[in-house]
Amino acid sequence: MPLPLDRRPPSSRSGRGRIPILLAVISTDVAPGFRSLGQPAARRMATLGAAQGRVGRTILVHGAPGAGKTAFVDDLLALAFCADADASRRPCNACRGCRDARSRSHPDLVVGSPDAWREARSTGESIVAAARRWLLDAAGAPVVADRRVVVVERADRASEQIQNALLKTLEEPTDRHTFILVADEPSRLLSTIRSRCQPMRIGPVPREELTAHLMDVERLPHDLADALSRIANGLSGTAVAYARNRDLLDWRRRLQAELLSLLERGRADRFGSVRDLIDDAVSLVPARQGDDEEARTPASVQREAAILVVEAWIGLTRDLLVANGGRPSLAPGIELGPDLERLAARLDAASLLAMAARLEAVHAGLRENAAPRLALEAAMLCWPMLPATRER
Repeated sequence: MPLPLDRRPPSSRSGRGRIPILLAVISTDVAPGFRSLGQPAARRMATLGAAQGRVGRTILVHGAPGAGKTAFVDDLLALAFCADADASRRPCNACRGCRDARSRSHPDLVVGSPDAWREARSTGESIVAAARRWLLDAAGAPVVADRRVVVVERADRASEQIQNALLKTLEEPTDRHTFILVADEPSRLLSTIRSRCQPMRIGPVPREELTAHLMDVERLPHDLADALSRIANGLSGTAVAYARNRDLLDWRRRLQAELLSLLERGRADRFGSVRDLIDDAVSLVPARQGDDEEARTPASVQREAAILVVEAWIGLTRDLLVANGGRPSLAPGIELGPDLERLAARLDAASLLAMAARLEAVHAGLRENAAPRLALEAAMLCWPMLPATRER
């Protein structure tokens, strides 16, 4: 059974209507140039390389979840497929090549990911064999453009065996293909793969720039735009997700308020809350490219939900550290009300630092397919317990 190369536009892909966390940050006009927000170094590297015909055969787009990698990759695709005769105007965002690139429907664009390979396996076929078969299909000749562009999303989530299969493809260069690898944690890629890549880091956007974007494009009032910029820590994809989906912002506030209340409650309450925290986040798990509604397993959805919980939990822990250090006004979570400052004053910095380290370890474990409930229960063991609570 041939593996799907996923050239469908996003609107045609299946999903359960979940709220995507990594939304593309784009402008609404058709002016030439990149539409993603910020990233001057990566943008300059891409445009200069394209103008001089020296774009790397393999590009590694990396950055934290929610940083806006999807939007930047869309810019790279438009740059690669733009048909404007004036190279200085590329991407022009008006030609058929740009439009098809941004809708991800270009005939010479192939998109895959470990999730898609897993779900597209034939009966009895391993994910490694499925990935190898997909890579072989993806290596076909271009149809319309000069090059075929192969995008591997979440490349850092691929197993070592799959990465070795990818490495073999990258070791056999051809001028008719460009590979774009997308990763949250590039250190999880084989060093031999990283050495063959032109890295482009996507990082936080300055607060003022992100606030202005939320006001101009998302039509938010200044106070809300500024609050979302702070909550998202400058990550444009996350900020836009909050702006467009108030349910997501409400969930975050609800989750963090519950975690604050658990500082004053015993272990039985803490462990009992874990299932509810995961269940509440399940509806927010974004559908990935290549997802099939019937193929998605409860375990994989719960794991993604637990990751969302941990990421919001990390943000709250950092807010408590800032407030504990006497600078509560700098903590984005201060919007939760006086409880954050009051509880932070009763905690010690060492316990919060230990908690932050534990949460980072739990986050990494979940990405390595740890059991969601057990992972959050492990985090609860390290969540500081206020003195009056310990006797309960």
